[in-house]
Amino acid sequence: MRNFYSILILLIFFSRFTAQQTLEHQSLIERELSSYQKKSDFNINPNTLNYDLQYQRMEVSLDPAVTYISGSVTSHFLSKESMSAIYFDFTDQIPVSEVTYHGLSLAFQQLSTKELKIDFPNSIPNNTVDSLTIHYSGVPDNIGRTYFYVGQQNGSPVLSTLSEPYGAQNWFPTKQSMNDKIDHFDFKITTPDQYSVAANGLLKSETLLSGNRKLTFWRTQYPMAAYLAGLSIGDFVKFNDTIGNESFPYVNYLYSDTSTNPAVLDNLEWTKEAMAILETHFGPYPFANEKYGHMQFAVSGVGMEHQTMSSMDSFGKAGIVHELSHQWFGDKITCGSWNDAWLNEGFAIFSEYVVYEKNMMTPTEFLNHLQFHLNSITSLPGGSVYIKDSNLGDISTIFNGRLTYQKGGFVLRMLQWILGDDEFFQMMRDYASNPNFAYKYATTENFKNQIHTSTGKDFTDFFNDWVYGEGYPSYVIKWNQPIANQEINFLISQTQSHSSVNFFEMPLPIKVTGTNGEVLNLVLNNTQNNQRFSEMINFKVASVSFNDELRIIEKNSTVNFDPSLLKTNSSQKQEVLLFPNPVKNEINFKGILTPTSYKIYSVDGRLIAKGNYNPGTLIKVSNLKIGIYFIKINDQIIKFQKD
Repeated sequence: MRNFYSILILLIFFSRFTAQQTLEHQSLIERELSSYQKKSDFNINPNTLNYDLQYQRMEVSLDPAVTYISGSVTSHFLSKESMSAIYFDFTDQIPVSEVTYHGLSLAFQQLSTKELKIDFPNSIPNNTVDSLTIHYSGVPDNIGRTYFYVGQQNGSPVLSTLSEPYGAQNWFPTKQSMNDKIDHFDFKITTPDQYSVAANGLLKSETLLSGNRKLTFWRTQYPMAAYLAGLSIGDFVKFNDTIGNESFPYVNYLYSDTSTNPAVLDNLEWTKEAMAILETHFGPYPFANEKYGHMQFAVSGVGMEHQTMSSMDSFGKAGIVHELSHQWFGDKITCGSWNDAWLNEGFAIFSEYVVYEKNMMTPTEFLNHLQFHLNSITSLPGGSVYIKDSNLGDISTIFNGRLTYQKGGFVLRMLQWILGDDEFFQMMRDYASNPNFAYKYATTENFKNQIHTSTGKDFTDFFNDWVYGEGYPSYVIKWNQPIANQEINFLISQTQSHSSVNFFEMPLPIKVTGTNGEVLNLVLNNTQNNQRFSEMINFKVASVSFNDELRIIEKNSTVNFDPSLLKTNSSQKQEVLLFPNPVKNEINFKGILTPTSYKIYSVDGRLIAKGNYNPGTLIKVSNLKIGIYFIKINDQIIKFQKD
């Protein structure tokens, strides 16, 4: 009884720990969705395709006690064709007072489409670098509580911005299309002198001005999507530290009450462990020449991966890992359209899996967490990871916790299962460092092609099924071992939850357990329905289980012993003859008409060799030791002797 109660207490503790992490994770998804209250239903503004936005300098005055912005944004751009006018994405709710250009004031229009159209006095030739300054002041749109939030924390005024997916235009003129990043960005923010400003990049200076004012200058020299620009203003306590496998600045701006919270401080210190894990698996931190850190956000339930400095309202480990991982997948490589939002959010969920498994959870806790996600993913029969064009105006579809986040993350887990850890994580590092995508944008097709480039394997069918298609499979797995201590036979059938996929081709994880505790882990490459398999085994089978480690998405699958199951249907397979037997150097076959794979086993069931056989060719076995062997070919197992 004493042991029973000890075990019971441990189970309660572990279940509570896992539940806490799961609830924190679910809250993270829900609060991110609540942040994205508004967006436009397009990825690229065609009116901004004629230039490359190379640099922006924001020079504005802000007071966290007042919902108001006043100042200017200077933009340097490279024309991509002859230009008589230029468009910026900018709200019509904040009046523009003037646009200056080489000492001239230009004509402009603020359009109801949230565009600012500026006319040039003369056309700008193609491939010309030029610049202009937009002066504006007014009250930013604050619908959805985010974008430009002014409030209080412990009685002290605070101000924060959050712009994903299309909120940047609500507080500064910019280019939000998912095809261009701002190459460099300067923030020059003037505030009352009792406040500190946190923002992207490196802090260059803080200068006291007359009238109890302060000018804070942040600069980032990494390309940045407009929605990843962010700042927070408040009475912050600043923490300066270092982080990373190769040390770089680690900067945290916290509210006063948070700055003394032991749990928060412990988790910020633990972030160094998470950083080390992610750098090991995905490559060096992408913005090491500047910093990583956090700027606290006063709105409850908000987290946002602003480039080099995430905005967070609380500091649970799940949220920390999620936003940190976005620095690779979301910031360094940004989804090329909101159709591809899973390349940001699904990758962040998978990154959580990596850290949970390596650092935060026991194997049981990790499986419980995966099971929670699997239950969510399969709670409905349809829905795709990739966002269809018709759904681009629906925030709940783009940032769908079940599909974009959880199924997207599980798709990567399945790729990890198929490729194996070494090949998978090398592919991920290749993707993160690919100059075609690094500090740029990538689409789902780009990522699929990267897998092929890195591994030589074609995952077109996989992406059609799991990313573009909808639903999941359910399996019926039947097995039999007609003769003890010899091969085990399987018959596998599959049904699909959604008609968009007629069959999910997947390698299936099977665990075979013997009567004396022996274990054999098999991978059965299921490429068609009602497929039969025979595998060599040298013990009496007691049980068979499927997907124990939750490697693949499936639901309601069953594994049953079927004493009537034979290894093949003789009407389906022509008998295969091996000759010569005994053999010295080479094996030949009769009865194999098409290319197929083979595996050679020792008499004790160990896999000795494998390869592909083409009719009319020979299999070399000269390197085998003298003895008895079995070869599995064409779903038949043949015994031969090596002399």
